[in-house]
Amino acid sequence: MITAFAAKEPKASLMRFEYDPGELASDQVEIDVNFCGVSRRDIDMIDNSNERSHYPLVPGHEIIGRIAKVGHSASRFYVDQIVGLGWQAGCCHQCDACLCGQQHLCLSVQPTIINHHGGFAERVRGQESSVIALPSALDLESACPFMSAGISVFYPLVEFGIKPIDKVAVIGFGGLGHLAVQFLHAWGCEVNVFTSDMRKKSDAIAMGADAVFNSIKPSNIALLTNQFDFILSTVNVQLDWNSYLKALKPGGRLHFLANNVDAIDINVSALVQGQKTLSGSSDGSPVLIGKMLRFAQLHDIKPVIEKYSFDNINQAISRLRNGQVRYRLVLCR
Repeated sequence: MITAFAAKEPKASLMRFEYDPGELASDQVEIDVNFCGVSRRDIDMIDNSNERSHYPLVPGHEIIGRIAKVGHSASRFYVDQIVGLGWQAGCCHQCDACLCGQQHLCLSVQPTIINHHGGFAERVRGQESSVIALPSALDLESACPFMSAGISVFYPLVEFGIKPIDKVAVIGFGGLGHLAVQFLHAWGCEVNVFTSDMRKKSDAIAMGADAVFNSIKPSNIALLTNQFDFILSTVNVQLDWNSYLKALKPGGRLHFLANNVDAIDINVSALVQGQKTLSGSSDGSPVLIGKMLRFAQLHDIKPVIEKYSFDNINQAISRLRNGQVRYRLVLCR
């Protein structure tokens, strides 16, 4: 039996819950959970915001722990090895996306917390191909957010060929944004931040931002026409996206990470005339997560975290719901 914390219905507090995981599949590993991040995505699943949740629901998809068991055909890992597990707990290995190394786009992907019990638990399981070997000397408790938030902001840098000479902007300086600034600064870019909370300005500068603008003042954006090669939006709110589109240089890209924004109003002629691009993503492949971790270690990039015990999980979730966290939450055992 595995002891976990689960929501029994939408928007419920998490309660202790035991379940029998059954026999370990031959291609799976079982992980003793030492640390697990808490993110907005977990809250969305608890609340059934996207109507994909099944109850009882055990959230938690930013997992760091030790291998406890190895399936008989799993050969990449060994018992007691320290590993990570993110949003993806399995894939089909047969579709075009999987065969091209884009397993996170697999049409049959098995998310860690959809029809699968996640990391707010003593142990969690995943296909060995979805489990991430961690670089030595990586700070484990602060590594959790890399498993989901980190790869979310790192993926578009690689996928879209962001260059060190690019002038970029990050909309929002929170759990995702503070990681994006660190990655883009280490990438060599000129980094600008738009935030509605100017109290975070000193943090943004300390993490590598070259300039910080108040996103509540439209005049700030209007002065930046044709300035940016790449704008990364990390926010879950509706903004004047046409203003940000104007801030892009010809050929620039506005990329969305948040998936809770309603339909957006875009001036298509601005896209056409400037050959500008709108795009979005949320995750990356296990191989790219491993590369991201090595990059983060090389450049001493770390999430800023608040730590809670698993027994205080509902207190942690409450802080996140109320927007009180700077900048990521990690449960520690």
